[in-house]
Amino acid sequence: MSNKKILITGASGYVAAQLIPALKEKYELILLDLQSKSLDIPNVPKVQTVDLTELSRDKYEHFFRDVDCVIHLSYKRRKGLGLDDFFVEKENVNMAYNVFRSALENKVPRVVMASSNHAADWYEHNLIHKKEMDMVEPYSLALSDNFYGWAKATYEHMGFLFANGVVDFNSGDGRESHIKPQHNSQSVEVVMIRIGAPRELRLSQYMGDLAEFKRDLGAYLSPRDMCQLVIKSIETPDIRNEYGIPWLVVYGISDNTRAFWSLGSARRVLGYNPEDDSEVKFASEIHQAFSGASYLDKKGKLGSL
Repeated sequence: MSNKKILITGASGYVAAQLIPALKEKYELILLDLQSKSLDIPNVPKVQTVDLTELSRDKYEHFFRDVDCVIHLSYKRRKGLGLDDFFVEKENVNMAYNVFRSALENKVPRVVMASSNHAADWYEHNLIHKKEMDMVEPYSLALSDNFYGWAKATYEHMGFLFANGVVDFNSGDGRESHIKPQHNSQSVEVVMIRIGAPRELRLSQYMGDLAEFKRDLGAYLSPRDMCQLVIKSIETPDIRNEYGIPWLVVYGISDNTRAFWSLGSARRVLGYNPEDDSEVKFASEIHQAFSGASYLDKKGKLGSL
């Protein structure tokens, strides 16, 4: 076992349940969540209930002391519709800030944060499915058409600020500062993982929506590939970009034949080598759905296997 101590937020959630069995074999874990829920995983610490949206960080900052990496998975679910989603997602943005701030002030070397493919889902909805774009790159401008994606994109931009090193824009007398922001010792290394579809795909779940099934075949992320990606996000010594900023955005998908998000940064910087391909893993479902058939998907394009 490594001597690293890893703090996981959202430890009672679906993604954490896939990660914790592998991580507990390598690291000492501290588990936090917004709700109290026991884990059906042997030999792991108790999940401690903490509300990371609380403005007063002294209620939870002690959990960040002497930690080597924070894996931030926690979030509050949306309750409204459309425009009302802003209010809950703003709480999630506040929570991300509190995690970055607590990590910075407690000298945590690195934060690995769950972003989402929805941070840049405008490209998918408006270009990919119309065959006007083949691949979305991790460093394309993060554009979303919903508040969930907006929040994830905001996490990424905020992560860059903390990785770059926080410098005041204004001087104490209210005049604009001429100090140029730059990377310095008062920063946190940040890996943002745009998670795809981390669930098993069964044709019966799609209720005849073959376009959505085809989409999820491209977005699929297997449990073992997720674990590999997160462990490499923890362990890779140098994640600096070409400007020297330790800020990395990667897509979290398997090595899918139908992929439309690029794994370039994950492969190049982290050495990510996914083992699964949805085309192979779900071959029987694909054959059942598409063999000898063509279909008109919900985007209005004709497609076939």
